[in-house]
Amino acid sequence: MENRDASHPVTDKTVPLMITGAAGFIGRNLAATLRAEGWQNLLLLDLDSPEGALEDYAGKAAFVFHLAGVNRPQNTEEFYTGNAGLTQRLLAALRAAGNKAPVLLSSSAHAGNGTDYAKSKEEAEAALFDHARLNGSPVYAYRLPGVFGKWSRPNYNTVVATFCHNVARGLPLEIRDPAYAFALCYIDDVVRSFMARLEGTAPAGEAPAASGTTCGIDPSYEVSLGWLAGTIRSFAATRQNLTVPDMGDDLTRKLWATYLSFIPENKLSYPLRSNVDDRGSFTEFLRSHESGQVSVNVAKPGIVKGNHWHNTKNEKFLVVSGRAVIRLRRIGTKDVVAYPVSGEKLEVIDIQPGSTHNIENVGEGDLVTLMWASEPFDPDSPDTYFEKV
Repeated sequence: MENRDASHPVTDKTVPLMITGAAGFIGRNLAATLRAEGWQNLLLLDLDSPEGALEDYAGKAAFVFHLAGVNRPQNTEEFYTGNAGLTQRLLAALRAAGNKAPVLLSSSAHAGNGTDYAKSKEEAEAALFDHARLNGSPVYAYRLPGVFGKWSRPNYNTVVATFCHNVARGLPLEIRDPAYAFALCYIDDVVRSFMARLEGTAPAGEAPAASGTTCGIDPSYEVSLGWLAGTIRSFAATRQNLTVPDMGDDLTRKLWATYLSFIPENKLSYPLRSNVDDRGSFTEFLRSHESGQVSVNVAKPGIVKGNHWHNTKNEKFLVVSGRAVIRLRRIGTKDVVAYPVSGEKLEVIDIQPGSTHNIENVGEGDLVTLMWASEPFDPDSPDTYFEKV
């Protein structure tokens, strides 16, 4: 069967789209994104749907996302009824209705490993490719590795969900083999790829679907249990050390977003340690080895803070409330440069290396300044030398 992506796009956002397994992890994310992108007519099928809903929706759908399946049954037979059997019933309903809508099947990267779960997924794929030949419908069989992201279930969908849930609650992790390696993909990448198939644009980096073949998600990530556990544990420590994970690393950024989604809603706030005296306060907010440190500085009326310089460290000052004068003088010179600033006009002042500098509150209330430094403060190597402006 030829690649039908580009020739059979579904772009009318008023047509019905069918999603089986709509209340599950992938289905919930897909449905939320479709709605956010303006798709108005979603036919959502799940365990609590009324009898006959599958056949009804199969007669109406312009595109079918078949995401329902069984991966943790009470008995082995449920693999076959919940994966292969349900797929066969859905495809038969489409043919009975004369509906040639494209069908996207969520299968598993475990297909081919000889387990009953794998065999049931293989049977579902075979039924899908038979349907393409019998019905002339475009079909896409996705062999997904472990999918992680928001709204996944601990102790069910993925080890990432279990680790994030436990670490966010201070619970232990069970790791039998830290070196065990496996593949992961991120829910937003899965949804992006699924929607590209819907809209007729085969996702970049992914092979086109064709009869008798399967497709996957790009990117996917190979990780070990030990690395994954250590990374997620490091996320919990950020509330104490204020260090932001490396957002430049694609996988770390996605794992961090997933971890945040598992923090209990009544535990989203955490205190910061402030250095307070009669002049005001200084509170470190965030730090990053790659991007420096962000702090909040509060000064009382008439107070001057600073009067120091740095060799390499550089800073940015942003007054967000109150009025101030920021002064700078290059070391070894007498010329002082002054910048009047206020929270009424947000502007950033760059603090140069080699220039002693200070900030004076010239207003009647507290002065609040956001301060970024190119390096997190290190008491063993502060690069800070006191000298009055």
